[in-house]
Amino acid sequence: MTTSRLLLLDTNILIQLVRENRTGRVIDFRYQLRSRPEKPLISIVTVGEGLAFSKRLSWGAAKIAALEELFEDFVIVDLSDEILELYAHLDTYLVRTGNPIQQNDIWIAATAIASGAHLLTTDKDFDPLYPAYLDRTWIDPQRPDA
Repeated sequence: MTTSRLLLLDTNILIQLVRENRTGRVIDFRYQLRSRPEKPLISIVTVGEGLAFSKRLSWGAAKIAALEELFEDFVIVDLSDEILELYAHLDTYLVRTGNPIQQNDIWIAATAIASGAHLLTTDKDFDPLYPAYLDRTWIDPQRPDA
């Protein structure tokens, strides 16, 4: 993947970056997340998920500060009329095909599609939308170099 491609980061990517583990470091280096010509995007839904995750796990001040720094490093995409319409379309499609996914993942997928961004994720939750609707890269968190 070239560094000029617009990216949208799934919530799990942000969590890996905050943890500063091997997976997070490999992803950050491979996709040059902080030095790209176009800053990566995150959905406003990812902001909410990240904050909720930090509270559930009772993160300390250092990890919360690292999460908030990432919010500043990346471009937060708010919900728009286009994202609302895409959400409704994707949700209907997923229900009708018998492949429902988590509601927040539908919002994130709709944001990626509306933004024309390539989604980076470490989970398979988006598989029912790929490749018909969604352009995404799945990164195996156990083998991020693969």
